[in-house]
Amino acid sequence: MKILVLGSGAREHAIILSLRSEDAEHEVFAAPGNAGIAQDATIVELDMLDGTAVASFANERGVDLVVIGPEAPLVAGVADVLRDRGIPVFGPGKAAARLEGSKAFAKRIMDAASVPTGRAVRAASVAEVEAAFDDFGAPHVVKADGLAAGKGVIVTTDRSEALAHAEHYLAAGAVLVEEFLTGPEVSLFFLSDGDTVRALAPAQDFKRALDGDGGPNTGGMGAYSPLPWLTEQFGSIDAFVTEVTDTVAMPVIRQLDAEGTPFIGLLYAGLIVTPAGIRVIEFNARFGDPETQVVLPRLKTPLSRLLLSAASGHLEDEPAPEFSDDVAITVVLASEGYPEAPQTGRMIEGLAEAASVDGVHLVHAATGAPDAPGGSLIATGGRVLNVVATGSDFADARKRAYEAIGRISLEGAHFRHDIAARVAQ
Repeated sequence: MKILVLGSGAREHAIILSLRSEDAEHEVFAAPGNAGIAQDATIVELDMLDGTAVASFANERGVDLVVIGPEAPLVAGVADVLRDRGIPVFGPGKAAARLEGSKAFAKRIMDAASVPTGRAVRAASVAEVEAAFDDFGAPHVVKADGLAAGKGVIVTTDRSEALAHAEHYLAAGAVLVEEFLTGPEVSLFFLSDGDTVRALAPAQDFKRALDGDGGPNTGGMGAYSPLPWLTEQFGSIDAFVTEVTDTVAMPVIRQLDAEGTPFIGLLYAGLIVTPAGIRVIEFNARFGDPETQVVLPRLKTPLSRLLLSAASGHLEDEPAPEFSDDVAITVVLASEGYPEAPQTGRMIEGLAEAASVDGVHLVHAATGAPDAPGGSLIATGGRVLNVVATGSDFADARKRAYEAIGRISLEGAHFRHDIAARVAQ
């Protein structure tokens, strides 16, 4: 197949690596890509937000499938342009992508579909925010209504800090104030063709910047899969997946279809397992980052087949995806100052040494080539690299992941030391 992947981050690199791992001669293009992606796909100069340009390239090169990685092209309606031209695309149209682009829209869909979630208030003023704080009590949860690159959410017991966060995002529109829910979080991905869904394996990510879930929220500092502790509460991981499919994914897909906005692509359910049961924290309209980096290495079913079946409306023909018994963890290497003010342009050394650790591979998030020759790469963003390790158990995978990341040199870089530590005990 000829496949075009839109995006420039670790999620897109992980997708491309999964496609490359198949026993097939795929021709993979990426736009705009990064330095790591350039080693595994042909980089093309395209504005991924320009649906017309993307469609023209796909037609000219005979592309069989376009995979939209990040949220911005989805919210911009790139998938709509491609579908109008008869090009198979994995990614929802602009209307359905509001499930991620607007927290208020997502809450309305959940209410209409009777999906279990926490209480929320849409606030358009400081007074309305403060009234919601009084109603829900602390800890305070405030979310920007629109896209905020994983940084629009704050959870804090400090009322003044929560209010300052709300005031910042109120300048751009309304915010959501939600009740605080307690329990472990789970990320679960669903492939959808607008009518049928197929679940992937659950994962858990680590959103805080520092060990022990300290520091500010980030786009994600690491993840692991599978989640053995789900068996303790639900009897099996499959039982958990079935419950979420029946009470969350399918009701949402049916509701969107009933409203004339079928969801074709990846429905990301951010969940929390509370004492009262499973609740939805949020939805995304694309593969999650960094969870994709640990889910796809365990996938045995060809990813290309699943994505094309969803894009072409034939997902009902696909059996449930199969996963290996191996575990996977990923640790994110971040630039100094991330997430508030990441320092970029610094040299990265030791990548070959890190990749030589058995069972380890590197997924690039924000890397580029320096202007001067020499072969080394530079950091071009906050989350720079993912070190991914697979193995028969978490203790072994963690040992190798941290051995590998210890071989990488990037001035001022930081990473969490406790990814998957609880399940490795």
